[in-house]
Amino acid sequence: MVLSRTMAITILCVIGPTASGKSSRAIIEAKKRGGEVISVDSRQVYRGLDIGTEKITLEEMGGIPHHLIDIREPNNPYSAGDFVQDATQLIEEINTRGKLPILAGGSHFYFDALLNGLPFETPPNPSLRTELENLKNEELFERIKNTDPKRAMVLDPKNRRRLIRALEIIAIRGNVPPRDSQKNPAYIVEWIIINPSKEELRARIDTRLATAFSRGLIEEVRTVQKKVGNERLNELGLEYRIIGEFLRDERTKESLLSVLSAKLWQYARRQKAWIRKLQASNIA
Repeated sequence: MVLSRTMAITILCVIGPTASGKSSRAIIEAKKRGGEVISVDSRQVYRGLDIGTEKITLEEMGGIPHHLIDIREPNNPYSAGDFVQDATQLIEEINTRGKLPILAGGSHFYFDALLNGLPFETPPNPSLRTELENLKNEELFERIKNTDPKRAMVLDPKNRRRLIRALEIIAIRGNVPPRDSQKNPAYIVEWIIINPSKEELRARIDTRLATAFSRGLIEEVRTVQKKVGNERLNELGLEYRIIGEFLRDERTKESLLSVLSAKLWQYARRQKAWIRKLQASNIA
């Protein structure tokens, strides 16, 4: 499905749930239309997170330039603000070269930040943080769902740092935080939405997981764990958190595939919900 709206620099945004084939579609479009790809992925920016993030290889890129991949060490967090700054500069540079900027990835919060603006800076609330630190992740996420279900759709329920930060923002700004800007007037946005059926997507997720384990996913997580420690490992996404639990003897190896399959499907459902919201909002 292709949708568009009128702005200034033309960009193509390729979105879809995890394992839907966004990267390969972006390459097809880049070859056909003379483009360069900007990764919109909050984890592929990190060096060493290759198998768990299904990071595209040089061979798979097929000669198409890709940006915002392998630009940070995993112990150096990369924020939505960093992404907006980097992506804005890259879009201008790619456009200046006469190429089409193609943004592809599954970090919908990054798309939202680039196109709709970042929330105004909200200062930390030490007393609230002290209160929230006493709650379990499930309780934090439940609070967010009850007060701001739209924000909950783009959050990892196990990323404690982001959950607490979200509740700080909600406490001050409410459930619709003011933005630095509204719809970004700098772009003409064309959307390609890849949204496979439930059955097809679940099969893709299971195939992806089986391939990842055969490529050495557990050893990759072990290597990352040694570099960043357990707390940071838990912030790097489902694969790293769940396998980290196995490495700490908190779950069995036999449970990994089934648990990750179920958790990734839950994540894909949240992504699908965001896509439905996008399609219904007429922003595209």
